[in-house]
Amino acid sequence: MDLLWQWMEQDLALARRAPFTTRVYLSSARAFAAFHGRHPEDMGQAEVRAWVDHLRGMTMSPQRFRQHLSGLAFLYRKTLGRPEVVSFFAWPKIPRKLPVVLDLKEVTALLEAVPHQTYRMLFRTMVATGLRIREACRLRICDLDPARGVIRTVGKGGAERQVALPPKLLKALRRHCREARPVAPWLFTGRLGRPLDPDHARRVFRAACQASGLARRATPHALRHTYATFLLEAGADLRVIQALLGHTSIRSTEHYLQVSTRLMAQAPNPLDQMPE
Repeated sequence: MDLLWQWMEQDLALARRAPFTTRVYLSSARAFAAFHGRHPEDMGQAEVRAWVDHLRGMTMSPQRFRQHLSGLAFLYRKTLGRPEVVSFFAWPKIPRKLPVVLDLKEVTALLEAVPHQTYRMLFRTMVATGLRIREACRLRICDLDPARGVIRTVGKGGAERQVALPPKLLKALRRHCREARPVAPWLFTGRLGRPLDPDHARRVFRAACQASGLARRATPHALRHTYATFLLEAGADLRVIQALLGHTSIRSTEHYLQVSTRLMAQAPNPLDQMPE
């Protein structure tokens, strides 16, 4: 069965799926095979249905359930070439939650609570550019273009884009390179000279949230939400924000309209036009 997982991993690489997605899909496919104790090639829709029924009886989020289905769908549609096995899948809707947006005081307190300089600079870069955690961890020194004032990054699916490089951030990054001496070509490296691990960065962020007394539950992605909301409230066009964040659909960017308290306060209210 090891050969099958190798094929699936190769197919995921050809599809340019993110490393995290690759791990999740492979894990889900292996769990399915272990559940039945048989090779996926020897099973069909009946076994897949039994596995789906088993998953529905477990306690898991809609997001995790969809990941299991996506892993099996990729296995049978792409690697095994048997799409009819998973043709019955009905994808559960995921309740859309409002993004967590931090105010500048919360961000400042959070950054001050990060004990390690490299991670503090990593999070500071994220809030100044809107980069995702994996994008920030994989930044290279050559991705900085001071002459044009931009940072080149590679996002989901290998899509390239540029984000602004503010002068204040550039000055801080240059100081970071002098003091932390990251190992080229990476901008943020750990003790072994490798780029920072996103999962470890998330743990550092969680510890900083607790140390700073942040009441709300937040992840590093909140820094990206904070960046987008700040641009929106400063008057930036939605299309510009969409390009900076790397959203393929404007609908993803429009989501920030629902969390901008400044825009809400500016909106007229019918009660204001009524007599007391």
